[in-house]
Amino acid sequence: MEVLDLLNLHLGPPLSLRLTMARKHVKPCLLLVLIFSAYVCVSAEPNNRKKSLNIIKQLNRRGPYIGLITVILKEENAFFATGSFRPDPKHPFVDLSGRRFRIGKVHGKKVIYVRCGVGMVNAAAATQQMLDLFAVEGIIHFGIAGNVNNSMSIGDVTIPSQVAHTGIWDWVNPQGTVDQDDVAQLDIGKYNVPKGNGTNLFGHIGYRKEQFFSVSGEPNVAQSLVWAKTSPHWLQLASNFGELKLEQCVNSSLCLPRKPKLVVGLRASTANIFVDNAAYRDFLFQTFHISSVDMESAAVVMTSLSNGFPLIVIRGLSDLAGRQQGENAIGVFGSLAAVNTAKAVLEFIAKLPGYAH
Repeated sequence: MEVLDLLNLHLGPPLSLRLTMARKHVKPCLLLVLIFSAYVCVSAEPNNRKKSLNIIKQLNRRGPYIGLITVILKEENAFFATGSFRPDPKHPFVDLSGRRFRIGKVHGKKVIYVRCGVGMVNAAAATQQMLDLFAVEGIIHFGIAGNVNNSMSIGDVTIPSQVAHTGIWDWVNPQGTVDQDDVAQLDIGKYNVPKGNGTNLFGHIGYRKEQFFSVSGEPNVAQSLVWAKTSPHWLQLASNFGELKLEQCVNSSLCLPRKPKLVVGLRASTANIFVDNAAYRDFLFQTFHISSVDMESAAVVMTSLSNGFPLIVIRGLSDLAGRQQGENAIGVFGSLAAVNTAKAVLEFIAKLPGYAH
């Protein structure tokens, strides 16, 4: 059997197919280079993963850590711009599955930070990976969010006590009915303009409960869940912040009309939807009595609770989720909301006992 045939067996499709085709069209010396390059590419990833896992074993001996999970680069930049994060001198980061987990200290307390990426799949995957591989004892999830509560303002920071996943739908025809177990119903025809008979082809949407699996429950038996609660003892700690000085101005010529505030104990919702629609914003507020909307928090909360870990969610309000006139304000005030979020995160870490030398 030729060397190429052995490599084809090892590499498998589609690389084996590419090499077979290359044999017909490429000179022998160049073909050897292609074979070697392909082998190195395939072999490098397992070796890199093995190296990362070995580093994680070393790091875990120095644990436990606080897990920090944010979402987008704007939030990451605001957090690191505070200068409070001190990278580990020997292993400042570990790259794993396309994400960079950063190891260091904040206020002298050991932390592991990762930016998960947008959406619930990314959030759940990064959270589960952090809980499985690193010696963390709790998760602080933070970022920016849309404001759906008219008593709140852009720049405010919310630390919710409950988060719902409002993206599990039964979408039925106009003549259909939603499941009786659904927790809420959106009749799209009610929003017809001009108002007619209240029906259209989009029909109705029923909001389903989440299936929640937990280490504290019976294996393979899901609990129906609407509201996932953040950890009460961490929420109580956040309630004792006192007055937290938050930024009011983006720059010297652009300021918010009122001083931002920190509010603890409200509700939030999560779905794989960027809400920028006034009618849907009002529906969510009136139906679920939430104050903020985002695309990750429920995934982080449920994943942490499923594994039995404490967690808290800290979100800065960057926009009005569609209530504004004109363009969404996230492009103007998103950075300010991220800065205020970082301030609250640092305050919480400072007050959290343990995790030091």
